[in-house]
Amino acid sequence: MELATVLMLVTTASLTPITSSAWLWFTLLLGASAIHFEAAQGIERIREAGPEGSPYTHMQSVWYFAGVLLLPLPLLAALIFLSFTYEWFRVFRGQAFAYRKVFSAATVVLAVGAAQLAFAAFFPGIGTPYAAVLDGPLGALAVVVAGLAYRLVNYALVIGAIVAANPEQPARKALGHASDQLIIAASVGLGYAVGVFTVDRPWSMPILLVTVLALHMGLLLPQFRIAAHTDAKTGLVDAAWWSDRAVDQLDRARRLARTVGVLMIDLDHFKEVNDRYGHLAGDRVLTAVAECVRHSVRSLDLVGRWGGEEFAVLVPAVGVDELHAAAERVRAAVQTLAVDTHDLEGRDVTVTGLTVSVGAGLFPGTAVELSDLLLAVDGALFQAKKQGRNRTVMAARIVAAQPDEQRTA
Repeated sequence: MELATVLMLVTTASLTPITSSAWLWFTLLLGASAIHFEAAQGIERIREAGPEGSPYTHMQSVWYFAGVLLLPLPLLAALIFLSFTYEWFRVFRGQAFAYRKVFSAATVVLAVGAAQLAFAAFFPGIGTPYAAVLDGPLGALAVVVAGLAYRLVNYALVIGAIVAANPEQPARKALGHASDQLIIAASVGLGYAVGVFTVDRPWSMPILLVTVLALHMGLLLPQFRIAAHTDAKTGLVDAAWWSDRAVDQLDRARRLARTVGVLMIDLDHFKEVNDRYGHLAGDRVLTAVAECVRHSVRSLDLVGRWGGEEFAVLVPAVGVDELHAAAERVRAAVQTLAVDTHDLEGRDVTVTGLTVSVGAGLFPGTAVELSDLLLAVDGALFQAKKQGRNRTVMAARIVAAQPDEQRTA
């Protein structure tokens, strides 16, 4: 795929002059793509870290298909590769397979090439920007055919790669969800609108960008919040969903030869808060601590409510020192909390002096299975409590038991 992409770009580069208008449109689309990534990086990180063997579809196709209508192929390829590079660093923070991203970018370049061939068949000899000539039924038909060409080429190549790489799983799993096709259909339609308005009314670009972001965040994000089984009291994900994501992250870390840290955080003397101020005040304290933990870790770290007054944090791609520093950062932040609430008599009170005990462990240094890692981290948390609370204890390494014949030998 990569060789085919290079050959296509080399053979077409001298045939497609780049005008000053094309450079302006390229800059606008690249900027819109970057803003889109920044606004949606949280939900896209969750979506991309899904089960192995399923396609990953996002709405960046809006800007790619707009580029089909506006840009010569060399600039369009540059838009795609720069967009994927930006996504690699800003959204996934390098926590993805580089060769898969290169392959995906190559399939998108081939797909936009197919879409431009479709437009060239309808409007021979015209060239870009095709957005300037799309009028009447013929223009509408050309957009539909080009959109189908774009989707089918990209989809067929990606699905073929997934099936080849996962021969043990049913082929139907590689097809993804039917909603993925709706995402691409909407992206192609919005890309058409962006292309046409950019030529005729370039100042409409900010409005269209807001429209894309509103659809993306307004439709996808609530869907994933519901799927995440959010804890009603704290707004964090619940233990079951956190565990599922932890399994996914450990699988990813095994394939990438990376690390994953886990923190278990327990609020010290929480029963005393409930007894002194009441359970409503206790709920307010829990919410405040949850927010404190969430803001004390990185945006890519996953914070969940493990149960009662206990929280779990999944910390990808860290070493022992970084994991310990993250735990200490959380512990220090909680100590500074001052929670305004009401006591049992309805009087205004401020709860201070809160502390947490933290157990920490690292995959694969502490354990190589999630259950063992959680057991070790929970043991470290118990030690932190036993040693006087308000401290961090790192879990010791768990040595896997050897088979009987190996122990005998």
